Amino acid sequence: MPSAAHVDPASRLDVARDLLALLGDTTTEPRADDQLEALTLAVAADLPVLLWGEPGIGKTAAITQLAETLDLPLTTVIASVHEPSDFSGLPIVGADPATQGVPMAPPDWAVRLVRQGRGLLFLDELSTAPPAVQAALLRLVLERRVGALRLPPEVRIVAAANPRASAADGWELSPPLANRFVHLPWVHDPEVVVRGLGGTWPRATLPRLDPGRLPQAVDHARSAVCGLLAARPALVHQLPKNEARRGGAWPSPRSWDMALRLIAFAGAAGSSRDVLSLLVRGTVGDGPGLELLAALDRMELPDPEQLLADPAGAELPTRGDLRQAALDGVVAAVRSRPAKDRWDAAWQLLVRAMETGAPDLVVMPASSLAALRREDWTVPAAIDRFAEVVGLSRRADRAAARVTAGVRR
Repeated sequence: MPSAAHVDPASRLDVARDLLALLGDTTTEPRADDQLEALTLAVAADLPVLLWGEPGIGKTAAITQLAETLDLPLTTVIASVHEPSDFSGLPIVGADPATQGVPMAPPDWAVRLVRQGRGLLFLDELSTAPPAVQAALLRLVLERRVGALRLPPEVRIVAAANPRASAADGWELSPPLANRFVHLPWVHDPEVVVRGLGGTWPRATLPRLDPGRLPQAVDHARSAVCGLLAARPALVHQLPKNEARRGGAWPSPRSWDMALRLIAFAGAAGSSRDVLSLLVRGTVGDGPGLELLAALDRMELPDPEQLLADPAGAELPTRGDLRQAALDGVVAAVRSRPAKDRWDAAWQLLVRAMETGAPDLVVMPASSLAALRREDWTVPAAIDRFAEVVGLSRRADRAAARVTAGVRR
């Protein structure tokens, strides 16, 4: 039997290979993840996505896993190590350039994508690409053209970048290139990292779009975007003055069109507001995005007159801020057209809100509604149910005032 000193080095490598295989033997599980859902929605909507995150945060791993889950061949192109001609095409002189011209030959990775007919093109280290390369990427990202070659419709584009402060010899993205992407911040969830290192990572899946909701989702998206821009025309196009902000999400007709598409996809998929917020702010920026989200919230509010017409069967929003706004709208409707039957119906709605949600949400509407009472209106028996809630709220306010006064001293 040979001694340990004389073991074949190849055998040692075989053992090392077995160990590496065991370490790479991981699985996936379905898991709610807002940033992963936002990424898959943007991919389903066929929009270029740019993930922003610190080095080592897991951007590349997420995109690799996304390609595997969606069964898309992954093609990785590191933008910073390529020349502009690698994206715009290499000029090839033919037999008679005077009559046939000089065609622009595409690089090999583009040819492979066309042969495959589908795939995920991953543009890595985008923030380290010099301006000349960024300029060459414009046509690829928007028109899917590389030289004289057009990429198939089934090819999706995802990019990744580090913030300039943490990028190796980084550059700010040029405004034309930045405005072609959906910008998503990529952060780590410690619980996901721990579970993943234990062998189980979250699974990326394409959203399930409800065929019955497609027309409604499109109408809803168009109404929200067009309604906001009609009221706030200055938001149609706002090129940021700050150079760093120009390299992110900002409003333009192109990015509003992207936002409209993503709202429709999120509506058809039944995505949460947090996912929608990531997508909207990632296309038109934080300020305009928050205005658009507020406009969407207003569209979700029920008509106060319909609530007053059927208080027993009324469906109030489940989200606290929307429920508060709906109740305030009911009180405002009674104030604008006061009548005993409408006042009583409003109290029924407040009782229903107190029974089905947080009681503190009815304190302000109840106080405002009580102030609308006319002398000849009898007080409904239901009003006694609010006395304890209002009393607790006032005591809490007085306690908070005392604490604040003590801190100031």
